[in-house]
Amino acid sequence: MAATVGILAGEAWAADYRKNPFTLAYEGAITKNEPGKVNIHPVKYKLNGLDIAANVYTPANYDPKKKYPTVVVAHPNGGVKEQVAGLYAQRLAEQGYITITADAAYQGGSGGKPRNVDKPAYRIEDIHGMADFITQYAGVDKARLGVLGICGGGGYTLAAAQTDKRFKSIATISMFNSGRVRRNGYQDSQLDTIQKRLQQASEARAQEVAGGEVLYSGDANLTDEQIARLPFDLYRQGYEYYWKTHAHPGSTFKYTTSSLLDLMSFDAANQIELIDKPLLMIAGSKADSLYMSEEAFAKATGTKDKELFKIEGATHIETYWVPKYVESAMGKLKAFYAKTL
Repeated sequence: MAATVGILAGEAWAADYRKNPFTLAYEGAITKNEPGKVNIHPVKYKLNGLDIAANVYTPANYDPKKKYPTVVVAHPNGGVKEQVAGLYAQRLAEQGYITITADAAYQGGSGGKPRNVDKPAYRIEDIHGMADFITQYAGVDKARLGVLGICGGGGYTLAAAQTDKRFKSIATISMFNSGRVRRNGYQDSQLDTIQKRLQQASEARAQEVAGGEVLYSGDANLTDEQIARLPFDLYRQGYEYYWKTHAHPGSTFKYTTSSLLDLMSFDAANQIELIDKPLLMIAGSKADSLYMSEEAFAKATGTKDKELFKIEGATHIETYWVPKYVESAMGKLKAFYAKTL
């Protein structure tokens, strides 16, 4: 409860998307494009027939005739490009990188129906698609392309980077292994209901294909008291971040129940040994999701150039916005990409 109150009372309230012309919901967000400074460029492109909404950030004094190292940034589950993914994309642009962050297909400002499908294959394809688009962008050095995945985007980044060798270096922040959690429950708390939930997902898909109502999971309109009673920091602080302090109309926890057919057989750490490029995994030392980064890191035997960096005192959600923890993450990312890109 103290942590929840701390977030509510803190400066996180400043991130009001309604006060930003680009609807950015993070502290220090760009409010206008100015010569000689980091600029933001909303773009749209096609991916498998769907319109994808993305933001490209260009560094100060950007010259399209020059060549810049570039980083693709994948957003968390439930998140959109205007939240934490935008924060890190902007901060990396301040370090001289061209960056891109896009809303996942079927989510946020991107196209696709039914809304909020959350299938691993689609999320992985989103990352490949960002690479497709940005490598054609003026000024991008294709030979210096990195990727950063945050939360669920971190798990999908690990999966995408196993085969997409365009990415010369791979980083994650607060990696969340979506398949493992949807299958086993958070911290393996739902092992006894796996078959029941698979049955529900199967029935939801049957209902969809028959033209019935699309069923959703993960959505709940909770009171402050209910949020305070949630069993995990990630969920308590996640509700505060996504629904209150850094809310955005495109952001939602819900996903189609039928997505679980794909999610529950997925694991971000499966075949992670295929990653043979430099790997940096960042997580809070107090994050109750830390076990997922530790497990994936141990299995990443295909690269010798790897580091698991723990931000002392940080929880999962605090790496999204608390200034000292963002600075700590950026310090590691700055050195990592400078060395590898």
